[in-house]
Amino acid sequence: MTRIAVAFAATVSVIVLLFSYRTSTHPSALGATGPTTRLPAGSAVPISPTTPSDPSSATPSGSPSATTGAGANGTYDGSAADTPYGPVQVRITLSGGRITAAQTVQVPNESRRDVEINNAAVPELVQETLQAQTAQIDTVSGATYTSEGYIQSLQSAIDAAHR
Repeated sequence: MTRIAVAFAATVSVIVLLFSYRTSTHPSALGATGPTTRLPAGSAVPISPTTPSDPSSATPSGSPSATTGAGANGTYDGSAADTPYGPVQVRITLSGGRITAAQTVQVPNESRRDVEINNAAVPELVQETLQAQTAQIDTVSGATYTSEGYIQSLQSAIDAAHR
């Protein structure tokens, strides 16, 4: 009888410990008070050396800065794609009908982990965009939501360029 009571008490203790374990990496969920890297809301994360440094020079979403067509030149913003961690928005620059630069206008940045993931993933996504010249690119392992949002916004920007 005492073996059953000890086994029952041990089982209950393990279950209580499992349910009290925190799995979130968000600093506020962990009670972190240290500094975190945060980007200002609406700030661009530059990826390409051709990224404009003056945000006021950017064209509105879907608005070309030159004529459209096969040889379209200009800057085009994709629509913001919602992800579970925040919006992802892409801006592309076309020259001679080719994507010559891509950058993210918005990426999730609420936690240090968001910033780490996006600092690693976005350059890979941009490189694939410049190589593929299309939105049919691979997702980055470990950044699935960002990748899917990037691809969705990239396709929107490409569509805007061909209007």
